[in-house]
Amino acid sequence: MPRIYPINKVRDIGIIAHIDAGKTTVSERILFYTGISHKIGEVHEGAAVMDWMEQERERGITITSAATTCFWTPTYKEKTKENEHRINLIDTPGHIDFTAEVQRSLRVLDGAVVVFDGVAGVEPQSETVWRQADKFNVPRICFINKLDRTGASFENSFKSILEKLSPNAVAMQIPIGEEQAHKGVIDLLNMEAILFEGDFGQTMKREPVPENLKDQAKAWREKMIEKIVSEDESYLEKYLAGEEIKTEDIKKILRNAVINYKLIPVFTGTALKNKGVQLMLDAVCDYLPSPIELPSVKGINPKTKEEEERKADDSEKFSALAFKIAADPYVGSLTYFRVYSGTLKAGSYVLNSSTGEKERVGRILRMHAAEREEVQEIYAGDIGATVGLKNTRTGNTLCDETAPIILEQISFPEPVISIRIEPKSKEDQEKMGEALRRLSDEDPTFRVKTDIETGEIIISGMGELHLDILVDRMKREFNVEASVGRPQVAYRETVKSSAEAEGKYIRQSGGRGQYGHVWLKVSAKERSSGFEFKNEIKGGVIPQEFIPAVEKGIREAMEKGVVAGYPMVDVEAVLYDGSFHDVDSSENAFKIAASMAFKDASKKAQAVLLEPIMKLEVIVPENFFGDAIGDLSARRGKIEETKDRLNLKVIDAKVPLAEMFGYATSLRSITEGRGNFTMEFDHYEEVPFNISQEVIEGKRR
Repeated sequence: MPRIYPINKVRDIGIIAHIDAGKTTVSERILFYTGISHKIGEVHEGAAVMDWMEQERERGITITSAATTCFWTPTYKEKTKENEHRINLIDTPGHIDFTAEVQRSLRVLDGAVVVFDGVAGVEPQSETVWRQADKFNVPRICFINKLDRTGASFENSFKSILEKLSPNAVAMQIPIGEEQAHKGVIDLLNMEAILFEGDFGQTMKREPVPENLKDQAKAWREKMIEKIVSEDESYLEKYLAGEEIKTEDIKKILRNAVINYKLIPVFTGTALKNKGVQLMLDAVCDYLPSPIELPSVKGINPKTKEEEERKADDSEKFSALAFKIAADPYVGSLTYFRVYSGTLKAGSYVLNSSTGEKERVGRILRMHAAEREEVQEIYAGDIGATVGLKNTRTGNTLCDETAPIILEQISFPEPVISIRIEPKSKEDQEKMGEALRRLSDEDPTFRVKTDIETGEIIISGMGELHLDILVDRMKREFNVEASVGRPQVAYRETVKSSAEAEGKYIRQSGGRGQYGHVWLKVSAKERSSGFEFKNEIKGGVIPQEFIPAVEKGIREAMEKGVVAGYPMVDVEAVLYDGSFHDVDSSENAFKIAASMAFKDASKKAQAVLLEPIMKLEVIVPENFFGDAIGDLSARRGKIEETKDRLNLKVIDAKVPLAEMFGYATSLRSITEGRGNFTMEFDHYEEVPFNISQEVIEGKRR
């Protein structure tokens, strides 16, 4: 089958933002205006199409990224098949506990729409998702939402984008009125006022700019044109010489600048009151790239270990990245994938180059949130899902077996919080293993392990909400009842200085003995730089075949540290001397010797305990400001900045996670239920001595 939409008319985009900035509401409007849904689902009524999980509807938040496909013809063009664009849209969660969902979505997207709350402007998680988009070089446009709310200010929100995120933001519109008076927007490019009429704002009326806003619009337009033409020297010269630059040329320069991450156009409106979303969709078609306008995807050939690239072209060999596994109640396991090159037909075989196994692609589905449409073939640049892949996990590469390639893996943050969990009955015990396996396949930041000493199952994740929802899903989707323990902090250990130690393992028994002997030097590395093993053995004093066993022994010893039994991080271990026995030396003996030496050297190198420190933003009414500050100080919090937002106070602080359990309840009681907060992991830091003693003695969890 030939492709219906040419690849230059395809857009793979995501909607990203801070929690509660209105992402899902924006997505719902997109589905309505593009004709995918015929009524608008509201988040606050629990009826949003994109929030299809029960927990999402109850809590009014997005938990999993939902993918959907819709079609849009820019409003200034005639509605014909040639002018229609195909938009593959992913609505991502804003809550930092679901950061993996955002990261894996950004990895496969070509562009993003970043939504901001018109009252709050840039919020902490807006910064986090922005940095994640920077990491994957995702071109983006901004949409300042909620301009109908009391206290909304386009100017302040725009200023916060320039100051906190990027000086390269450029305003393409300004609002006509704010708060209750918000009527529409002024398009600065064409200098016209656009009003939205009809029950759902579906009728757009273009009018001349109102007299009272003419001067303001002119000033904004000057700034806009100056910023855009600065990206192209030949046009800059014309502009400075006083020549009028055509609108098409401005759009062309802006498009190039957006695709090369040089400029970020900013649009505005209110999704809830149906104003401005259609123009934002126009901007997606006008400025965000199609798959062929971005650099070709690169990967490693597993056979030659050479770097290769794949162009976004149907005639290339097939390659795709599986970016999400979802348990579906009707069809079993769904694997979402993004096709980077070539085409894939239903019923064909592909190679999972990450595992080396072959998989059969039974059915190919095009997803509309929880609904699905079956297709026979999928093309370069598309996002689809398939059913029944047995051994494919998040981040695996699927490709043509005649041209293997491994695309760059997605790396996820380590969990910071754990809880113990046990099944309530024998029947639950049997189902629980399967439920936990399927949930951890789906979510790479969710870890399951069994405590060897106590036999208890410990689950770890990114926050209390994250684990709460996973336990809830286990109950609803897999009918497993479980008792949950108290949350525990994921402490880590490291060393502060360097030290050397000898490890000798000698056992003589009747037959062949055991002999392993090593000298190790252990030293501290920078925070978050991980573990490094160096082999400096000269002249074969330890034969090469025993070196991997030494590294393995060290890695095993690192899993249970020397201070309080927590995993060790950010350490360098150098193997520089030792000896061996012709007959008695074995891999096992060297593994044990290395483990002994490592533990000994770590103790000498001042091993310390590390704890996760969280970045916190607390918003409270002014009269509760003092109490909120006092409470944070009592929790070992460091206040970094306080600022005003309307009649509210905003406190930015860094607080140890160990002190944050039960904070939601405490903040509610201090502020009579009017305060709220957002929290995300920031870094690991050494635990103060007195608290470290309590952790070691088991008085603290």
